[in-house]
Amino acid sequence: MKKPISRRTLLRGAGAAMSLPWLESIAAGAPVKAGDTLSAPPLRTAFLFMPNGVRPDYWTPPGDGESYEITPHLKPLEGLRSDFLLLENLWNKNSVGRNGHWPKVPAWLSGGFVERTTGSDLDSGGTTVDQFAAQRIGGATPLPSLELGIDSPRSGIDTAGGGFPRALGSFLSWADPKTPVPKEIIPQLAFDRLFRGNKSRVISSADPKNRALTESLRRDDTSVLDTVLDQAKSLRGQSSRDDQARLDEYFESVRNVERRLDAAMKPQKRWINEGKFPLDRPAPGTPATHAEHVRLMLDILLLAFWTDSTRIATFMFGDAQSSQDYSFLPGVKGNFHGLSHHRNIVSVREMYEKIINWHTEQLAQFLTRMKSLKEGDSTVLDNSMILFGATLKDGNRHDPENLPLLVAGRGKGTLRPGRRVRFAEKTPLCNLHLSFLQRMGIEEKSFGDSTGVLEGLG
Repeated sequence: MKKPISRRTLLRGAGAAMSLPWLESIAAGAPVKAGDTLSAPPLRTAFLFMPNGVRPDYWTPPGDGESYEITPHLKPLEGLRSDFLLLENLWNKNSVGRNGHWPKVPAWLSGGFVERTTGSDLDSGGTTVDQFAAQRIGGATPLPSLELGIDSPRSGIDTAGGGFPRALGSFLSWADPKTPVPKEIIPQLAFDRLFRGNKSRVISSADPKNRALTESLRRDDTSVLDTVLDQAKSLRGQSSRDDQARLDEYFESVRNVERRLDAAMKPQKRWINEGKFPLDRPAPGTPATHAEHVRLMLDILLLAFWTDSTRIATFMFGDAQSSQDYSFLPGVKGNFHGLSHHRNIVSVREMYEKIINWHTEQLAQFLTRMKSLKEGDSTVLDNSMILFGATLKDGNRHDPENLPLLVAGRGKGTLRPGRRVRFAEKTPLCNLHLSFLQRMGIEEKSFGDSTGVLEGLG
């Protein structure tokens, strides 16, 4: 390193970003004029992750197309049969043969190869599809994306499970391979993000095109951040290679802030639903029961979509190796991960099955509420794409092939639910992500390890 970078200099740069939440709050709270509203509901996309896999024969049904049979795990969704697609034979090849749980979580939405590190230098292998989309279209809403969950992030290395950092399985969303996006686990704080001002979140991109950020940052001669940018540029030549990478991320954060400043000054058109969503501000802290915690977080996710506070969201029912105790369910005694390794002992397996069924019950309630919220001649569910699933097919054997997945909603008419769709064996899950991106108006030719879009969804 040629010359140390002053902490004061970086703090001056951070100071420009710190003013953003106040500006966003003013923009979000400003009166909405008729000309500022969208003429049709927007498309929303959510990714809901369930840990610890399923019992395969209780998930995968006999039959094809519209005539498949409802299996025990899908029984809670039977009344919504016409509202979701059951997808078969999708997987992430980069998660095979490495670890049962932790590195599979970031790969679920990125398709990346997760590196085994000491934990201080996380490498998830890629940007997840939700953040890829948020970086491109997230400026249309006060929150580019919303990340929700239940469990606090875990630390340390799982020495018994392949030597991977537990943090890898604690975050579903990754802004780039090095940057997990924190999830909110306190309902009141998640609720307040929608209505009481938004904390600025730095999003850095792994896209090689963004190495030439200095040109894209200068959109006009009146940029309020030009001084900060010039300081950062001059410092880059004085830095080590590692610090240059950090400064590149800093340049990107400046670019992101400038975009959001512009959005605050010139708000994008938003969708305004009539009526009131029946959800009061939650009480402080964590709810007394796990069931109430999950319900509240899903209600807040739906509220975010209903108010057009964001159009991109993720929710983790638990971290990669969730040990949540489900003894509150009748006939269950023990934690999720422990019971997932049932070794085909009937009494243990039955408890594991009840936990999976409980998760699909929560999904069914969430989708039913989405379906009950009218938007003209459609519903919030009609105008959404909701991916629900796990990173393991068989929780007992850690089987990574043919993942248990379903997609609910009609994607504003681009999806035709009510069917079981079987793709070729070992089709990349990233083909689904690419299909989602294109439906969201992001014209990419590839994503992760995709080989093309999925045919047969519409």
